[in-house]
Amino acid sequence: MSPRGRILAGTFILLGLAACGKEEVPAVPHPLVCESPAASRVRPPPEVRGQTQCGPTADFTPINSYQGEFADVAQTAEDAVVLIDGRCTGTLIEASAGPVVVTAGHCVALGDRSLIVFNFEDQPDGDPLITEGTVIEQSLEPDYALIQLDVTPEVTPVLLSAVPSERLAIIQHPRGRPKVIAEGEYLDACNSLVYYVDLDTLVGSSGAGVLNRQGQLVGVHTDGDCDTTGRGANRGWTMEAIVAASPYLVDADIVAR
Repeated sequence: MSPRGRILAGTFILLGLAACGKEEVPAVPHPLVCESPAASRVRPPPEVRGQTQCGPTADFTPINSYQGEFADVAQTAEDAVVLIDGRCTGTLIEASAGPVVVTAGHCVALGDRSLIVFNFEDQPDGDPLITEGTVIEQSLEPDYALIQLDVTPEVTPVLLSAVPSERLAIIQHPRGRPKVIAEGEYLDACNSLVYYVDLDTLVGSSGAGVLNRQGQLVGVHTDGDCDTTGRGANRGWTMEAIVAASPYLVDADIVAR
């Protein structure tokens, strides 16, 4: 081949490579969270301080600016979400014995008197309400607590469910800040835990409710193993496990199975 022919051939090869585009970066594989029941029983102690941002950006949206996939249920569910003692999140839930706030057990102690704040949010759509409540149940396995309020506001408590959806949402107070929402993908459920990926939480998100697409509570967020590369998963205890452990809640409080 002549020198000119070699140059033309090389040019065609380069053009062909350019037409194919850049090499795709492989997606981060989802962690295997339910492959070994025995291993799943060995859990690190729960903590409030872990940062669990899933991916390079913190994908939180102020609740009153949110127009995403859960918009049709989020505005009803968010009324029931509270800031607890300035450091954790909880949700007012429907129960046969009367509405109570459910949160993570590592946020409070049995008998505590907790400060409960409703409508702490940007551009609040209701009057702020500050009340107190007594922790009537507390456990670390499952990691949950129930708080009975001194004054129950006129908001609709969230219903409980045992049926997750492909997408999940958590309405929360990360770092004790005004209320936000984050969405993510349901990963798996086993050994009383529900796992989700690409669903950001931070300090202060402990105790927040994990909502399915119907706006029902399927779990309580307690722990996270995400990092800024997108690896790992966050998790919480299922409402089935919490109801089974609770003297206050009963099976009939779970509206969907």
